[in-house]
Amino acid sequence: MEDIIQNTEEKMMLSIEALENKFANVRAGRANPSMLDGVMVEYYGVPTPLKSLANISVPEARQLSIKPFDKSCLGSIEKAIFEANLGVTPNNNGEVVFIVIPDLTEDRRRELVKQVKQLAEEAKIALRNIRQDANKAIENLKLPEDEEKRGNERVQNLINEYNKIIDDKLKEKEKDLMTI
Repeated sequence: MEDIIQNTEEKMMLSIEALENKFANVRAGRANPSMLDGVMVEYYGVPTPLKSLANISVPEARQLSIKPFDKSCLGSIEKAIFEANLGVTPNNNGEVVFIVIPDLTEDRRRELVKQVKQLAEEAKIALRNIRQDANKAIENLKLPEDEEKRGNERVQNLINEYNKIIDDKLKEKEKDLMTI
């Protein structure tokens, strides 16, 4: 039973980490290199992650600088960023691609908050699935009824704890997004 509880808690922690990574990709008007994590650049016919082709830095609070290791792929990088539909326009000066992060409008902020709420809900669904698996595993142990009930209660306490963590992270991200 302890193994099941421990395994369940580890899975829940991984769900929280995944949520944090997704939240990091939702930008709040500030430049963050992680917003380019999902961008794939066509490099010699092979889709390659942008971060393997260039150094990404933040020279100013609202600007990203992408300096490719191979200058011949500047155009491909620019095209990939544009096609990634991040709401930013890349500019190329012949050596470096710059991205200026525009100010967020009120409507865009509200859209981002909706997106973040959706991500939080998906994380809660993942937790519920983990709970369901744990409860089935406890049931399969063929324990006495009172021990099985205690195990299910421990799993429920875990899910309550992790749901609260998700809610706290959601509030924090909403506040971050709505702050001008």
